[in-house]
Amino acid sequence: MAGRLEVLNELVEPIVKSLGCVLWGVEFVSQGRQAQLRVFIDKESGVGLEDCEAVSRQFSAVLDVEDPIAGEYTLEVSSPGLDRPLFTLEQYVDLTGNQVNMRLRVPFEGRRKYRGVIQGVENDEVVVVCDDHEYLFPFDSIEKANVIPQF
Repeated sequence: MAGRLEVLNELVEPIVKSLGCVLWGVEFVSQGRQAQLRVFIDKESGVGLEDCEAVSRQFSAVLDVEDPIAGEYTLEVSSPGLDRPLFTLEQYVDLTGNQVNMRLRVPFEGRRKYRGVIQGVENDEVVVVCDDHEYLFPFDSIEKANVIPQF
């Protein structure tokens, strides 16, 4: 699966950059016969519908030619939103101090879900404080993480 995501990232990133946006991340979710390819884009001035449409149009054309995904799927291009998912170690560094919900691939200390504050990154480990305890989670052990919006 990681190989497919790398290929998709390599295909979409030049398109996103050429349209004045930043690639936040790519997610491919397959449940039975329903598959969804999500591309998250960001922009300092904010992502608009026009940005999503432009990326979607151009990326769809590339996907038709390259055909990196077997079978049917739905392409969705959007902003990462306030509860943005985290895809890279650099994003954890940039969002240090923010609260995050995390789900691990395998249980650690009897649980897979953690909620805490990102303290930073040490080597390939994300440092998170949960319930007054500091945890170092290997980046590869994190299945999913989302920022918790603060209002």
